[in-house]
Amino acid sequence: MMKRIEILFRLLILKILLVSSKRRTNKEKPEVSKQSKVLFLRLNRIGDALVTTPLLTQIKKEIGCNIFVLADINNYFIFEHCPVVDKTIIYEKGIKGIRQLKSALGQNNIDTIVDLHDDVSTTISIILRMSKTKQIFGLKKKNEKLFTHTVPKPNPSDHHIIERTLELARLFGFNPNLNAAKVNYQIKEKSMSIAEDHLKQYKNKSLLGINITAGSEARFWGVNNFKNLIQQVKRYPINYLLFTSHDYYDKAKQITEEKNIFPPSKDFDIFAAGISKLNMLFTPDTSVVHIASMFEIPVFGLYVKYKTDDMIWSPYKTIFDSIITEDSTLLKVNFDEVINKFIPFLEKQVYVKANS
Repeated sequence: MMKRIEILFRLLILKILLVSSKRRTNKEKPEVSKQSKVLFLRLNRIGDALVTTPLLTQIKKEIGCNIFVLADINNYFIFEHCPVVDKTIIYEKGIKGIRQLKSALGQNNIDTIVDLHDDVSTTISIILRMSKTKQIFGLKKKNEKLFTHTVPKPNPSDHHIIERTLELARLFGFNPNLNAAKVNYQIKEKSMSIAEDHLKQYKNKSLLGINITAGSEARFWGVNNFKNLIQQVKRYPINYLLFTSHDYYDKAKQITEEKNIFPPSKDFDIFAAGISKLNMLFTPDTSVVHIASMFEIPVFGLYVKYKTDDMIWSPYKTIFDSIITEDSTLLKVNFDEVINKFIPFLEKQVYVKANS
């Protein structure tokens, strides 16, 4: 009930913002140069941040402008590991955060703001409404009057989230290069060393990573399903390693022995380093798939596609297969349905590895 009230309140605020706002559309051609200081806005989760890095990378390569990113406490570290980002600003909620942001815009002489969000965000709309920045870019959507320049948003049913985000490159005067689009996250050497030290025992065979967590209970497939999956995997000449968060560590120990669990860490960088060493990955829909795509690791995913026609956030241009449910959780996803599709996927990857 409280969540519904919050949503209705946000919609009311958004409506008031749009009604009270003057249309900012500027018919003149956008101007961005190497000297420009551009602030990109991307709040929310880790995956949301990762899928925007291909755009930032291409803009830095083509334009060379100063790239600032406004992120939040849940995803700022992704941008700190993206080598093309010059500075990351952490957004604080509330009036205090808005004031601090206005101060940061002035201190850093920001001349252009880019909304990286695919959908309308009330928080972002408030920021845009209060901003006096010369240029404000975004995809064409319901709050478009808050922008000076927009580009049409590709149909979410037919275009991957990375492709939709890359359309913003057109406002910078160049066409996005889909062939070169790749997640850009730089793992620290220390994290790689930690991962390699733990994985040295698995060097003789292909290594399958099985990730059991995805940030919500709705995307947890169940202890028994993962136990049965491992029994099937043991029939093949490969190793497996379970990946989990601290919150699901007890469940992980119910699924397999501790020696087969990658030590959970609050440091995402160590987690990403472990993923980078895999030969294939089995996972629910989560940020992990985008790390796997960066290293061209084949992924088999479990996806919830509940009340939406949008394309799933699959790993971009990577060997991939999946089971997609239109239920609100993964709990009703039948084990036999998954295994009948996963085993051929697994066998193909094992065969490729054996003959490479």
